[in-house]
Amino acid sequence: QVHLVESGGGLVQAGGSLRLSCAASGSDVSFNTIGWYRQAPGKQRELVADITSTGNTKYADSVKGRFTISRDNARMTVTLQMNSLKPEDTAVYTCRVMGWGFKGDFDSWGQGTQVTVSS
Repeated sequence: QVHLVESGGGLVQAGGSLRLSCAASGSDVSFNTIGWYRQAPGKQRELVADITSTGNTKYADSVKGRFTISRDNARMTVTLQMNSLKPEDTAVYTCRVMGWGFKGDFDSWGQGTQVTVSS
């Protein structure tokens, strides 16, 4: 069983910064890609950024140059540093972890954390 603990988020003014963290744990599992997704009211969920076990990263075009995703494999924690936040970044941000274990592949989602950027 994979357990995810998300932290960070909150309310910030436009131009400010926030940091989201996702800590993953589990027995006899290997974590591959870990990422952050977001869903704004009335919109579909979208990938914000993800990072593989080897450090390859992917970003949504809308956040390139402003957000940075990083990973600590020793602590199995992924951090999303969000700078120069804009009101359109307001959404529920959710961590997603993909990997495999003795039961096969898994794809687990966190509960989500609210990020609100005021103008």
